[in-house]
Amino acid sequence: MRERSAWRRGPAFWRRSIQLRVVVSTLLLTAAVVGAVGWFLLQQTRDGLLDNRVEAVVAEAENETAEAENRLVAASGTDVDAAAQRTALVEPIILRGASRGFGVVLAATGGEAGARLPAGGALFTDGLDPASVPDALQDHFRAADETAWSFSAIAATAPDAPVAEGPAVVVGSTLTLPADGRTYTLYYLFPLEEEQETLALVTRALVTAAALLLVLVAGVTWLVTRQVVTPVRLARRVAERLAAGTLQERMRVRGEDDLARLATSFNQMASNLQRQIRQLEELSRVQRRFVSDVSHELRTPLTTVRMAGDVLHDARDGFDPGTRRAAELLQTELDRFETLLADLLEISRFDAGAAVLDLDDVNLVDVAHRVVDSTRPLAEQRGVHVRVRAGAQPCLAEADVRRVERIVRNLVTNAIDHADAGEVEVRVAGDAHSAALAVRDHGVGLAPGESAMVFNRFWRADPARARTTGGTGLGLSISLEDTHLHGGWLQAWGRPGEGALFRLTLPRRAGEPLRASPLPLVPHDADGARGTGGTGGAGGNGSTGAAEGPGSRPGSAPARGPEVSA
Repeated sequence: MRERSAWRRGPAFWRRSIQLRVVVSTLLLTAAVVGAVGWFLLQQTRDGLLDNRVEAVVAEAENETAEAENRLVAASGTDVDAAAQRTALVEPIILRGASRGFGVVLAATGGEAGARLPAGGALFTDGLDPASVPDALQDHFRAADETAWSFSAIAATAPDAPVAEGPAVVVGSTLTLPADGRTYTLYYLFPLEEEQETLALVTRALVTAAALLLVLVAGVTWLVTRQVVTPVRLARRVAERLAAGTLQERMRVRGEDDLARLATSFNQMASNLQRQIRQLEELSRVQRRFVSDVSHELRTPLTTVRMAGDVLHDARDGFDPGTRRAAELLQTELDRFETLLADLLEISRFDAGAAVLDLDDVNLVDVAHRVVDSTRPLAEQRGVHVRVRAGAQPCLAEADVRRVERIVRNLVTNAIDHADAGEVEVRVAGDAHSAALAVRDHGVGLAPGESAMVFNRFWRADPARARTTGGTGLGLSISLEDTHLHGGWLQAWGRPGEGALFRLTLPRRAGEPLRASPLPLVPHDADGARGTGGTGGAGGNGSTGAAEGPGSRPGSAPARGPEVSA
């Protein structure tokens, strides 16, 4: 598990650390350059060692051959024993070769192409394999007699051979034996053991130097990038603390370089943001105080006007038709004015963070029936039939019953107001973790994008549409605030001509996070949602809109259309 965790953290650390990427990139480039330079130096060293060795062994071979020719010239002309003369010729050279570390092979020149030394009765250093002489060099002396050389590999037939096995330079020279008049070739096999050791030493030195250089470059790169990355990391931490609300955080300025100027500019930006945020906070506080003060101050004159309006409304039967109608309108607008003041006071409590919950076990089924009974006169006036669909079991949630009833009442009256005619359906369902209530109407619906604005204060889809129910334009906004206060979701779906659906989802226990809703957000009767098996879905015509509360997930409606957080 630790290895798997390390493998998971590795790619994330690589993506997040610019210092690591710079160091690794520098190391890779340095390794490539050092490798290329090292290879070039090794090639040059090897070629130089081999050239010097070839020059030396060719000169030594020519000296040995010249000395052998001098001995042959001084030999008696009456000596006709060719075998003895060959032996006397090659033995001194073999002895000197054994002391100097090179091998000797004497073989007759000529014969058929492809014939090799063992077939020619060659004389050679004890323990040396005559096949060590390369075939190309043998073929050369069948056609020419000038001195030539070639690279080969020495093979030994005995472990105590005086010539070391391994790479070698083979030099060949021809001479004529007076005893039989035939031409023979002397092959000198010079091992490259010393050059091999020298090349290995140079290679080890280069590898060691390259490793030390890479370590040094890594350290230098780490230190250099650290000087640049550290201020950036400090800026990131300060920015995170600023984003968390610690507006007095500032970067420390050192020196006058570019990073110091960046820190100065960052601090100036933070100071400007702090000043503007404080101005906005003060303005918001003043606005909230203004709304609260106005709401309270208006209560006294409103009470006086209400008393006068009630007197006029009660005596309206004795007025002329025009005056009677004015008294009725005054009573209606006073009712709406009182509701607006109550809503403004409630909004000011939410803005000030003073709203609290009075938690109790609430049965959403009972809440739905109470709200439907209280709104039945309005529904009959609008020609709308409101129906509750719920199971026989109670659907309980730990909530504030007053606020929950206000949410459901706002949703039902909003549906009645926009249903025009027909039916409004209220569905209630729950599971082990959450309880949900959905209000569905078949009215004008919501255009694409409007479902994200439907919870805004004083927003209306159609500004020319009259508020027939006397609404203030704050009902859905207050409902959303009440829902957030419970830690729940208030979501909307709509489509032009197909109506709208509002879904309230509350956790069973206060404080528990919501993961899904037991009711689908997209209704089953919407176009494109048929055949979804009750999971809810949205058609592919692109006209679906939805608004969700914080933390909502599409798991409750896996086939639904696009949704926007509200």
